[in-house]
Amino acid sequence: MSKIQRAILSVTDKSGLTDFARKLAGMGVELVSTGGTAKLLRDSGIAVKDISELTGFPEMLDGRVKTLHPKVHGGILHRRQDSAHRSAVAEHDIPAIDMVVVNLYAFEKTAAKPGVHFEELIENIDIGGPSMIRSAAKNFQDVAVVTAPADYESIADEMARNAGALSSETKWRLAQKAFATTAAYDSAIASTLERVGVNGHFELHAAEVFPKTLRMSFQKTMDLRYGENPHQKAAMYSDGSGVGVANARQLQGKELSYNNIVDLQAAWDLAQDFDETVCAIIKHTNPCGVATGKILAEAYVRALECDPVSAFGGVIGVNRPVDAAAAAEMSKLFLEVIAAPAFDSAAKEIFASKKNLRLVEVPASRQNWVLKNISGGMLVQDADLHRLSDAELKVVTKRPPTPEEKRALLFAWKVCKHVKSNAILYARDGQTVGVGAGQMSRVDACKVGAMKAQLPLKGTVAASDAFFPFPDGVEEIAKAGATAIIQPGGSVRDQEVIEAADRLGVAMIFTGVRHFRH
Repeated sequence: MSKIQRAILSVTDKSGLTDFARKLAGMGVELVSTGGTAKLLRDSGIAVKDISELTGFPEMLDGRVKTLHPKVHGGILHRRQDSAHRSAVAEHDIPAIDMVVVNLYAFEKTAAKPGVHFEELIENIDIGGPSMIRSAAKNFQDVAVVTAPADYESIADEMARNAGALSSETKWRLAQKAFATTAAYDSAIASTLERVGVNGHFELHAAEVFPKTLRMSFQKTMDLRYGENPHQKAAMYSDGSGVGVANARQLQGKELSYNNIVDLQAAWDLAQDFDETVCAIIKHTNPCGVATGKILAEAYVRALECDPVSAFGGVIGVNRPVDAAAAAEMSKLFLEVIAAPAFDSAAKEIFASKKNLRLVEVPASRQNWVLKNISGGMLVQDADLHRLSDAELKVVTKRPPTPEEKRALLFAWKVCKHVKSNAILYARDGQTVGVGAGQMSRVDACKVGAMKAQLPLKGTVAASDAFFPFPDGVEEIAKAGATAIIQPGGSVRDQEVIEAADRLGVAMIFTGVRHFRH
């Protein structure tokens, strides 16, 4: 292992840099830097050489050209064990650069800005940074490439233990991360510019919602004990956004399993569909109880009433911070996971005695796309984020729903969207009563939903995720005691279904929107 004697530092994300640079300087590493990075180091009292002193050439073209120089890339790329390389750099007075500390212009952040100008977008395409990263990563046997502030501490510690050197294993690991960084960066640029027309404006036509080439880059956040079943291996990856389930913070409890995470996502998605306080209890990705309430504790108790047997070992998703009152109620039942925006200190104290219960704080987010693997490829679709408006509601029966029935129907419609197809949901205003999920025929879903009900069905309403192909589903719902139905409509037998509802005195609303969930 050779001691690192010279490092070039040029970063956009300056977090942790001064501490790292001070540690490098303390180990006798000469620091070379550019523009704003050099200024930061000098202002922090750290000795640094400007890049122009190394190259003998000034930074120019508004900083576009500063590190693209033979004295930079020659210093990085020459192989120390190759005598011809050593002779060449000696002839041209090119000093060795043993470490490259670079992170890139924030292109994705710039592209995400509303109304960003084309010129600003183009100026935030980094050229020199990726070039130095690639050069250093290619010559990883001799050069350490550092692209993430999160690595500063461990690198400085290793150098301190090894007289200023880094192991080959560390250099290789850093090189792998570096190539992944430039690959993700190039993918982000290509995917963004695909949407930009020749006039420099973003263009997203209906036929071009999805990119021609789907580029994805994810970092592994954890290996899981196993997948859906013990004989399957699994891991979780993050898109680096810092939001959503993949970037959630686990406060306590056992390690999350694959199935926990899948159910957690289902619970979180359902809770995010409500503006009012809501609690969703999920089992095998299906809601087995959902309710709203004035406070979270009330919402949980009402959700549990729907199916307390199935709720045992369930996963909870809520859209409000969990407080002591809610925690006191939830702690009475064995649960696997509780996902919430936050947990207050009193709630955490109550849950502390339940060592295995996983408490997960999820940074607010909604999925934009849903991806599904198929052999040889991938299916991509928009996430089903549709929210029903009054303008979409069409009363098709002679009897319109009462105001109370309408409130219950709108609640049932929101929840039914999250039930596996074929889906039928019985509900009262703000409370599920029976859930018929994943049946091969819709009439069976009607029967299962009624069979599962633990609360009285008389006076409930029902929601169906897709149209009724025959009147028999309506007949089963009326037989169960429901008085109103909400469904998309669109069957060739719609008229027969409406006539059956009229005959049974059941009010019915068409939405024109289907919510299959396979």
